[in-house]
Amino acid sequence: MLDQSFIGYELPSFTADVEKGRLRFFAKAIGETNPIYTDEDAAVKAGYRTLPAPPTFAMVLDMDTPELMPLLGLLKMDIGRILHGSQEFEYFQPIYAGDQITVTSKVVDIFDKKGGALDFVVTENSYTNQDGDLVAKSTSTLVHRNG
Repeated sequence: MLDQSFIGYELPSFTADVEKGRLRFFAKAIGETNPIYTDEDAAVKAGYRTLPAPPTFAMVLDMDTPELMPLLGLLKMDIGRILHGSQEFEYFQPIYAGDQITVTSKVVDIFDKKGGALDFVVTENSYTNQDGDLVAKSTSTLVHRNG
């Protein structure tokens, strides 16, 4: 069983830049064809101030952390035993090209199932723009296979 004393632990925050090229690349990678995500003129005509981030883009920002997957070291998890269980996003306002997003990650739950064969780690990430506005939240569950 993973150490439940880390429930409530907040990882160090970090800031990531949202770049136009990165947004276009992500849109292409997920098969998004709506031009508001790749054509700035189309985005402005649709009422956006510039290119908005496609759905789920906030997950890309998580990977800008100075230490790749800091949760693994914190909880002493073996990367070869981890499965991505789930991911949910809640958006409060668009993330735009040019934004600087501060990501704050917190461990909100750790529990086991199947008699301890599987540990579950639930984290919540908050995404705040350069103006101090909370633009999104995500909840993610990692599954760690034991033994």
